[in-house]
Amino acid sequence: MTEMREPTFLILTALADGPRHGYAILREVADLSAGRVTLLPGTLYTALDRLTGQGLVELHAEEVVDGRLRRSYRLTGAGLTALDAETARLRQLATVAERRLRAARPRPRTA
Repeated sequence: MTEMREPTFLILTALADGPRHGYAILREVADLSAGRVTLLPGTLYTALDRLTGQGLVELHAEEVVDGRLRRSYRLTGAGLTALDAETARLRQLATVAERRLRAARPRPRTA
């Protein structure tokens, strides 16, 4: 799998600890990104349809709440594997960046 776009990474991360319905995914993505990423419902459900088609997410349950259909989703085994691989890729990039930043910082003079 190629690198993930940040919203995809955040959606999969939101589902990593268990199934969630759409609104809970929206809130969790906002929390995970400290409010930096805010998905609109249409964007979320388009992404969930795509991720379902890719076999990374599956429908967990459907229920009617206040007269509206509520669907909850969960990661598949392939989704966990993809999230794990992307997490490792990002960690490796962050490690390289940190190493280069340390090398670029001026060293304190010793007397």
